[in-house]
Amino acid sequence: MAGKKSEKKIFVLDTSVILYNHNAINNFEDNDVAIPITVLEELDNFKKGNDTKNFEAREFIRFLDSISGKLTMTNWRRLNGPEKGKFRVIMNEQSRKDARKVFGEDKADHRILNAALKLKEDHPDRKVILVSKDINLRLKAKAMNLPAEDFETGKIKNINTLYTGKEKLENVQPEIIDKLYSEGFCAMDELNIARPYPNHYFILKSDKASALAFYNPVTGRIERVAKQSVSRIMPRNAEQVFALHAILNPEIKLVTLQGVAGTGKTLLALAGAWEQRRHFKQIYLARPIVPLSNKDIGYLPGDVHSKINPYMEPLWDNLKYIQNQFGEQDKEYRRINDAIESEKLMITPLAYIRGRSISNVIFIVDEAQNLTPHEIKTIITRAGENTKIIFTGDIYQIDTPYLDSQSNGLSVLIDRLKQSAIYAHIRLEKGERSELANLANNLL
Repeated sequence: MAGKKSEKKIFVLDTSVILYNHNAINNFEDNDVAIPITVLEELDNFKKGNDTKNFEAREFIRFLDSISGKLTMTNWRRLNGPEKGKFRVIMNEQSRKDARKVFGEDKADHRILNAALKLKEDHPDRKVILVSKDINLRLKAKAMNLPAEDFETGKIKNINTLYTGKEKLENVQPEIIDKLYSEGFCAMDELNIARPYPNHYFILKSDKASALAFYNPVTGRIERVAKQSVSRIMPRNAEQVFALHAILNPEIKLVTLQGVAGTGKTLLALAGAWEQRRHFKQIYLARPIVPLSNKDIGYLPGDVHSKINPYMEPLWDNLKYIQNQFGEQDKEYRRINDAIESEKLMITPLAYIRGRSISNVIFIVDEAQNLTPHEIKTIITRAGENTKIIFTGDIYQIDTPYLDSQSNGLSVLIDRLKQSAIYAHIRLEKGERSELANLANNLL
């Protein structure tokens, strides 16, 4: 028994892990988990507010209160039964190696390092590991000979194999291509393929012709996808055709579009939503605000509209592009202005949507790669009847400090939902903004 006990590790969690997932403490199997007292102090500063990080802080504090009961948290105590490890709060942050002196500053990160180092000194027979979403803190820990890891739970193992939503089939029999055009569908065995994921898209090529198609999970057939324009926006490549098809398909309730800048993600989502406006009560176009230097928008001058407008400009640009497809005297041009004035179409920060009902709404979330998996889940679970949600983003362009291409909400969503019949995903690869933009994306 003593040998087995010595094999158990001690994981020390920092504040970033708790703010990423308040339930992180329960994801270390039978190993022990510790929290420095400085982490609790930092969580106290985060508990007020309406952002997800504030919710995570409050939930974790409530959890600690529920498991502590009338006892103190400074001694090891069980976490949820005999199969889990033990938990404690580290009060002593005075280690022989003082991170405050090594790095020349008394700050929360260095006190957290000291707490982990002290625990390592007190338990020389056990492996003590600091767990943090903060890359710099992990590097500092390793510099002080303290093992450090990212919080891996829910993280995509290999981002290079992330689902793309499409594939190309070469050397297809010309008769099958002809059948797709004449009858609109073919059977899976005619293409000699295994059952694909629902709403999976295909570029089919023979030596003479080609066709675009998708697997319809309702009919169980491979059906042709026709190229069509919406709001005078014509798709310029196969991926854009697929994206519009998914957006316009009433059987698909959740769509993700992933791709680099200039591939048309937001424009296609907005154009497709506007095309379906008669089927929904409202169109919401939202994006998370990621302030510069991680300062809240309250630091900016002016009223609330002048504070948030700089963050919303890319969305207004796309709407203006659609509007400019029509003349100013055209009815469609005026309809867009009327929709904005009557709030039929709303462009707003994502934080302003939280807590609202999203029934009978088509809801576009731009820059979704800057959301945590929990934030993505919160948005989707608020969907009511006749609601369609479209997430767009570039998983390699992360603007928040504790997320990366493997742990952000958009990547996790794409990986987890690909087997759902009401979900479709397309990775857009070809830039269509301009020749200049393509040059920058390809060579810089």
